[in-house]
Amino acid sequence: MRWIRRLLTVLLVIVVAPAVLVTLLLVTVRGSVIGFIVDRSADEPVTAAVLQVSDGRGTRVWHAGETVLPDTRFRIGSVTKTFVATVVLQMIDEKLLALDDPIEQILPGVVPRGESVTIRQLLNHTSGLYDYMKEPGMSTNRWRGEDRFRHFDVARLLSVAFAHPPYFAPGTRFRYSNTNYVVLGSVIEKVTGRPYADAIRTRILEPLGLRDTLFPGDDPTIPAPLLPARSKLASGVTVDVTEQNPALDWSAGEMISSTSDLAVFFDALMSGRLLSASMLAGMKQTVPMGLGFHYGLGVQRFDLPCGVRLWGHGGELLGYLTYVFVGPDERVMTMVLASAQGDNFAVFAAAAAAVFCLR
Repeated sequence: MRWIRRLLTVLLVIVVAPAVLVTLLLVTVRGSVIGFIVDRSADEPVTAAVLQVSDGRGTRVWHAGETVLPDTRFRIGSVTKTFVATVVLQMIDEKLLALDDPIEQILPGVVPRGESVTIRQLLNHTSGLYDYMKEPGMSTNRWRGEDRFRHFDVARLLSVAFAHPPYFAPGTRFRYSNTNYVVLGSVIEKVTGRPYADAIRTRILEPLGLRDTLFPGDDPTIPAPLLPARSKLASGVTVDVTEQNPALDWSAGEMISSTSDLAVFFDALMSGRLLSASMLAGMKQTVPMGLGFHYGLGVQRFDLPCGVRLWGHGGELLGYLTYVFVGPDERVMTMVLASAQGDNFAVFAAAAAAVFCLR
């Protein structure tokens, strides 16, 4: 009888396929939650929000506001630091450097008391070096008017930093300082005899086929396709911040990239394709930052309430906010907000929990 066949079908589904049903339900719920978070994150003043999730099954993208394609370029700010750190660690793998080499040995006379500051301390921000971006008018996270087109050379950045005493004795505490990564960019150039960007290009970008990732130098523009951004000033005036000279950031945060390229890079890094197993493990030796974050050697660790541990980095540069994090299953979450005000930590934490905790 027909009703018996229907009953048997229902019972078969209940008995044989509960895991499939639960999985489908959770995937649907996860997608809906992520979509809700992205939609809400695109509220004023944010003009575009995109969240890309990539894993072995493919890539899925949620976006709101202005369209952001996988190859759309934007400023990644401090995510640049992970590229720099990877090259430095590759050089250590190759015995060109050592983690505990004093910086004085590599750049004699450049860093005050450089005999006490090591490569490791620069990488994990325990050097105590003053952050030159704390100087008035020297932060790309703040509106600088026409000064945003000014050229800054490395010597100027370091002279500003070293005009101030260190925050603390090297190795005794953590304090995030962009000066550390300007010094590391100088280390790469001293060892290779070439611009630090060349080393990243030949060691990372070209082998991985990252065609959207660039080093703008003094060029204030972003090549198309690009994501524009604006910022609302304290006066209430809204200004376009898409164009700015990122030389002030140099190797601490000048790079431009795309969601596609960032996902490929972080997947390659965390899957062990760019560093030896021992060096990758060393990269993950961390010191606490606060708010659930820990800092390793150019990467951040973020611990979710569900017990999942993420590895990646965030980047903020006026008008642009980027988070790229990888989970234990090599799932990569790339999140970008254009015209964001602040680090939008709550949005990032909610998105990460939805991506990695809802299975």
